[in-house]
Amino acid sequence: MALDIKKFISRFVEEAREHVKRLGEGLDTLSRDSSDRENINAIFRSAHTIKGSSRMLKLTAITETAHKLEDVLGAMRDGSLNYRPELGNLLYRSVDAIALLVESLATSGDPATLQPVDVVLCASLAQAATGEVAVAEAPLSCIDPAKDGVPAVVKSASSPSVIPSSLAVPPPPPSQAKLNAADTVRVRLAKLDELIKLMGEVVSSHATLRQRLLDFRMIERDGSPEHWVQHRARLHHFGLTLRDDVQSQELLMDELHDKALIMRMLPLSMVFDSAGRVVRDLAHSVGKEVACVVSGAEIELDRQMIDKLSDPIVHLLRNAIDHGLETPVERVAAGKSSQGRVTLSARQDGGWVVIEVADDGGGVPIEAVREKALRKGFISVEQASGMSDQEVVDLIFQPGFSTSTIITDISGRGVGMDVVRQSIVDDLQGEVTVETRLGTGTTFALRLPLSLAVMRVLLVEVNGLPFGVIAQYVAELIRVSHEEMLTVVERKAVIIRNEFVPVVALADLLHVPERLVKTTRSQAGISDRGMLLVVVRVRNEKLALAVDDLLDELDMVIKPLPEHMRRLTVVSGMVITGKNELVSVLHAPALLELARKVRSQASRTEAANHAGEQEFVYKILVVDDSLNTREIEKDVLEAWGYHVTLAEDGIDGLQQARTGTFDAILTDVEMPNMDGFTLTSMLRQEEKYRDTPIVIITSREKEEDKRRGIQVGADAYIVKGEFDQNSLVDTLRSLLG
Repeated sequence: MALDIKKFISRFVEEAREHVKRLGEGLDTLSRDSSDRENINAIFRSAHTIKGSSRMLKLTAITETAHKLEDVLGAMRDGSLNYRPELGNLLYRSVDAIALLVESLATSGDPATLQPVDVVLCASLAQAATGEVAVAEAPLSCIDPAKDGVPAVVKSASSPSVIPSSLAVPPPPPSQAKLNAADTVRVRLAKLDELIKLMGEVVSSHATLRQRLLDFRMIERDGSPEHWVQHRARLHHFGLTLRDDVQSQELLMDELHDKALIMRMLPLSMVFDSAGRVVRDLAHSVGKEVACVVSGAEIELDRQMIDKLSDPIVHLLRNAIDHGLETPVERVAAGKSSQGRVTLSARQDGGWVVIEVADDGGGVPIEAVREKALRKGFISVEQASGMSDQEVVDLIFQPGFSTSTIITDISGRGVGMDVVRQSIVDDLQGEVTVETRLGTGTTFALRLPLSLAVMRVLLVEVNGLPFGVIAQYVAELIRVSHEEMLTVVERKAVIIRNEFVPVVALADLLHVPERLVKTTRSQAGISDRGMLLVVVRVRNEKLALAVDDLLDELDMVIKPLPEHMRRLTVVSGMVITGKNELVSVLHAPALLELARKVRSQASRTEAANHAGEQEFVYKILVVDDSLNTREIEKDVLEAWGYHVTLAEDGIDGLQQARTGTFDAILTDVEMPNMDGFTLTSMLRQEEKYRDTPIVIITSREKEEDKRRGIQVGADAYIVKGEFDQNSLVDTLRSLLG
């Protein structure tokens, strides 16, 4: 009886994919550290396994290619052959060729359809194994942005000779090039058994609820006026029993959801594994030397998230290589290593996963971005002069924006970063931020929920209407008295644990009309008990939203907005309540952005009111580790015509003070790295700040703290709990003379 080879094909493909993946990772490691003997042994074993498995199934092309690859790796393992870049290119081509053959076999399922062995490639490998013939540099595949990241074969500009077309490796399928996850997931049998067992308990619980329905009908049928006392007692007992049954059902449903979600979770390696290859090929195509470091690939996300992460990450990698990193000559001139570094990392932060794409390049050229935005009409001259550096950097997310001076296959088309923001914010309910330092590098951070299937939602009421906020964005829920409110540049603020937090009524922010007849809940929310505040946090920034009442907190399915409502940036989706009501889920980052614009407008209005009240424009340095506090103090000072520079801690403040010149300095006390007392003491040792006014603004109100502030050289000590913007301005005026 003849052996049916076809039934073993799927098993071979699955195993070969794993070994191809290990080969790719191993070659990436080899390019960074060619002396790692264990790595060479590991990739040698993978090539050997592919060769042996394919030989058993008579897959000649795969066998021959893997055999020649094994010979080269064997020579490297015994020390007779040393690694060099052109040899690395040949090894990568060999792995690419094996991968393409494996995927072709997976598609057709028939060994007869495999392409014949690449004779030229195998000959090059055989020559390389002997070390007698120099390895010609081969063309590399790189990402073609015009085709959404599908690789296209290009020739290196530095190639010393013409390469025969037979050496070119066909591009891998789009599914590989775009780093997409497979259409299936592996699930351990034990997990399936747990799920089936849990489903049995859910079915049993449902039978119990059916019995409760029968019990209710019996109570309803037996009820009569003459037996009202007994009837009422039975109803009470029924209500208690039903409550317990519903709670048990909820626990079962939660457990069922958690286990089902775990089955759908996939490691980020599904997206990260090809990053090294993408970076290498893109860097080669633009003539740059780049090392790619990947970490956190074992962290898991919902499959739905994994599938949508490919394009944003490819865009960010392309941006890091083309825009972020300098050329080798420029890097050496700047005192850096000629080889740039791109880091792709992931970490878990509570209920979120943070993915960062960082480079050690020159940073975002802020003034170039500002000028380009002016030329393209994104901002006016007035807006450009008043924008902070961070606001300027955020302009790169505008559709059609690019700082590239020429359109190429890699960049300059004005697409990419807007796609990243749209994918992360609109499709994945996350946020994207960018931090940059000139000459040091740039980091893009993608902050994503673990899953989109079901999310925890806080339901609140505003003017009789319900709204939802994703619970991961909610830092706390507090009620404060009206006496605790501060007025800062015509806006409200509150102090929460040594931090100024701006307060805005959600009804005002969303322009929700006031209803003539308010619900009981709404009336309770605006009672003399004070204001109910939902404090939302996006990274380091907070905003307190005043609402009428808290309705509920539930795990809910967020439905996407219909196409005609996608422009509502403050609404990320809809949920349906138990009463079959549609409730808008608000997007916290968009709310903070909207509140920031309102505060900025109020600050400009206040500044116009105080225009001409002081003869000189004084430069003030504000030092505080709280972003909210820095921004609020900046708004106050700018409203009165001062020019403000911000520092995020004592060390940053000291560096800013030394590199610049300031007429006055405001500092907090409790800060990481260096506290305000130490900063004040060190500033007094600087000749140019020996007599400069220094004001300490802190929540510390003990007399010994005030005495210490005076001892280290502070001119004024303001307690945040007693903060008044007019007293701050009056204090500065008196100190500045």
